[in-house]
Amino acid sequence: MDYLYHILIIALIYSIFAQSLNLELGFTGLYNFGHIAFFGIGAYASALLSLSGVPIPVAALIAIGLAGIAGAFLALPTLRLSGDYFGIATLVFAEMVHLLFLNERDITRGPMGLPNIPRPDWIGTGVTSLPLLLAVVFFAAAVTFILLRIITNSPFGRSLKVIREDEFVAQALGKNTFLIKTKAIVTGSAFAGLAGVLWAHYITYISPSDFTLQETILVLLCIVLGGKGTHWGPVIGAFSIIFFAEFIRFIPIPSEYTRFVAPLQGMIYGFILVIMMLKRPQGLISESRGQRTTNA
Repeated sequence: MDYLYHILIIALIYSIFAQSLNLELGFTGLYNFGHIAFFGIGAYASALLSLSGVPIPVAALIAIGLAGIAGAFLALPTLRLSGDYFGIATLVFAEMVHLLFLNERDITRGPMGLPNIPRPDWIGTGVTSLPLLLAVVFFAAAVTFILLRIITNSPFGRSLKVIREDEFVAQALGKNTFLIKTKAIVTGSAFAGLAGVLWAHYITYISPSDFTLQETILVLLCIVLGGKGTHWGPVIGAFSIIFFAEFIRFIPIPSEYTRFVAPLQGMIYGFILVIMMLKRPQGLISESRGQRTTNA
């Protein structure tokens, strides 16, 4: 049962992360390949602050705010680019943040990572704390889902969809597309920071290897598999991918081949991503069906 709690917690954290990127990718049409940077900023900021004695709730709020501010710093120069150039710029940003985590040994301990990240005293430690941790993460995921649904169903959310379909039409309607896209990135980055905070205080150890391009591919797969621009798609995609990843662990593989499991897993994720884009680009839940469900 403890193992099931663990898997559910990880899946819920990734569902928050996937929903945050879906606001930018699915609803706004911004291919942000550097979204993992904000996950890492939230994780490191909250971990460092809590390790220095700042109360965890305060550290978490500051970390989420810092992730949102970092999103603004990314948006201001890169949103002047378009298409592939924007995607490349975000990818470079993520690599810069990763190198910062890796090389700033005085702050982040570099490749050694940050151990002994505390959890709130009222949650406790060990496997006995898992049910309460699951409840906390579930609450955070539910709040994220509700808030993002309210945002995307609001006039602001409809503006995002217009920009996604044709930015020139949005400009003709008098919309400040630069400001709207900036708000989308800042909001998505803040929620990614929330996912990072939960990750850090649940795992209690983070290192630069947790925030690489592979994690970006993983969360992209969650969105594409579940359905871009839908509310439930990223959630379903995250649970599907996490449970699939755990299923692979139980496949009987000779000990001399276990070193190939991680590379094979990455290849499988990439293969599924390509197949979904070719055969079912709308994902498991299409946006039109999601809209009918919402209207109903």
